[in-house]
Amino acid sequence: MAEATGKGLEGVVAAQTRISDVDGREGKLFYAGYDIADLAAHATFEETIHLLHHLELPTAAQLSETVATLRAESVLDPLLVELVGSLAGRTGPMTTLRTAVSAAAALDPDDDGSPEANLRKAYRLMAKTPQIIATYQRLRTGADAIEARDDLGIAANFLYALTGKEPDAQVARDFDVVLVLYADHTLNASTFAGRVAAATLADMYAAATAAVATLQGPLHGGAITEVREMLDEIGSPDRAPEWIREKLGRKEKVMGFGHRVYKTWDPRATVLHDIAERLGRHFGEPRWFDTSMRVQETVMEAKKLYPNVDFYTASVYSALGLPPDLYTPLFAAARMAGWTAHIREQYADNRLIRPDSEYVGPDPRSWQPLESRG
Repeated sequence: MAEATGKGLEGVVAAQTRISDVDGREGKLFYAGYDIADLAAHATFEETIHLLHHLELPTAAQLSETVATLRAESVLDPLLVELVGSLAGRTGPMTTLRTAVSAAAALDPDDDGSPEANLRKAYRLMAKTPQIIATYQRLRTGADAIEARDDLGIAANFLYALTGKEPDAQVARDFDVVLVLYADHTLNASTFAGRVAAATLADMYAAATAAVATLQGPLHGGAITEVREMLDEIGSPDRAPEWIREKLGRKEKVMGFGHRVYKTWDPRATVLHDIAERLGRHFGEPRWFDTSMRVQETVMEAKKLYPNVDFYTASVYSALGLPPDLYTPLFAAARMAGWTAHIREQYADNRLIRPDSEYVGPDPRSWQPLESRG
């Protein structure tokens, strides 16, 4: 096992996995051996789900079965819709999603933890998560919830359930690719939290809830929203260079740049760059992409920092007209594929995760009676 190189368990190998791998120096990401660039170019989110859970791309028959299962499981129980509706006016989307994922355990028909049952639970979580998010958005704006259609994929169904309109095929495909890109990323904080919970033999929903709760923290899942806030503050492409130079001059962090793993371009960012440009032109909202480009040029010139996955995702979601507070929930909708795959992998070869700690407190000392403590 590698030695720790610093706080945050950096450099420590905490698990063996066959699900995904990162080469930070070369800027490569692989799902079960497949390069993310190839998956982004060719795979659907449904194919990616099958790959992460079975470690092989599906045959035509297997894909058809996966698609049918996910469509059937996307229907929300009326009690879950009622819960989402009762929370919609009281709290934000990530708190609602965290609560709904936990509550869904009470509605699951499988009451055992067998591998077969856990695979069914995983598919239910992957199918229901985007529907929970769309339902939340509809209900908090006073609209009625819209059930998913049985002839659309997960990406297209989310956009349909959000707006009531079938999305343009290219728009749906672009959003589908975003889900593929976010589906997994080795042992990030939320995935690790899910595996820690699973290692105690907590059930699938408890482990998934732990992952959602961890993603909710702004240092993990909040970066996309912070990039959008930065773009809002900049306002227009021509203001970007001066705004960035002033921020760097104050030694402040520019959101969307740098990564704990990648020392070069995040391979997902290059794909998202093209999607952001295309969607901006499609919806007549090029300013998000154009401003992002000026920010990127200025940061790379001044600091030699590369964009990460979150940087251009903000422009993608802005072009789609999605509310900024849905950005992190959509991260969860995609990452539920990876979370549940890792949780199942943990169950399959489990050992309780119990790291050591280094004590740095006071030396051993004697008890002092209350009256002598000064």
